[in-house]
Amino acid sequence: MKVVIVVPAFNESPVIYNVLKSIPKKINGVSLIDVVVVNDGSSDNTQSEVQRAGFPVINHAINRGLGAAIKTGIAYASAKKADIMVTFDGDGQHEPSDIEKIILPIVQKKADLVIGSRFKKSKNVPLDRFFLNWFANFITLLLYGVVTTDSQSGLRAFSQKALDVVDFKGERMDFSSEILLEAKRNNLKKAEVPIKAIYTEYSRKKGQKNLNAIPTFARFLVRLLR
Repeated sequence: MKVVIVVPAFNESPVIYNVLKSIPKKINGVSLIDVVVVNDGSSDNTQSEVQRAGFPVINHAINRGLGAAIKTGIAYASAKKADIMVTFDGDGQHEPSDIEKIILPIVQKKADLVIGSRFKKSKNVPLDRFFLNWFANFITLLLYGVVTTDSQSGLRAFSQKALDVVDFKGERMDFSSEILLEAKRNNLKKAEVPIKAIYTEYSRKKGQKNLNAIPTFARFLVRLLR
């Protein structure tokens, strides 16, 4: 069982070294773990920090967006013939031990797409994040008819089957909901696993900002009105 962990990063030089070093080197049921960083046009020292940590990096010449970074990661994982691909944010908001939890349903053949849900059982979610997530989930249901507790989660796992069929167009944050539509369209088995979110001052600044969420939701609404 080969797992490729894709870490999208944009100007994460203060934390990316520690994030990469925290990723587990061994996971039950996994024979090989391959970690790659997709450096999405960073203007800081993200690339050199990744290299200092000893991990491969794929560079985008310009900042293309999180969705575009994930597309690059999918292409890499497919080329490496990964059995499972995991997306893991580079800002330190995810608990590394949760990687094993989200791949388990795929290892057990119970799911093709697993979403690590920060809201399924969490009790310490900032109020603004709670309402932003609720609204994103509502729009995802309205547009695509997909029920989810965390449409914008950055911690996900894809089976090889999912990697072969998922084809999303969005290159920004809206791609997250599109992935769920692709899962529904291709009859992929979807599961949600509760995960821990680490809310630091840094991760909150780097995450989906309240005002920055507006363009994402606007794109959703434009699609709804077409």
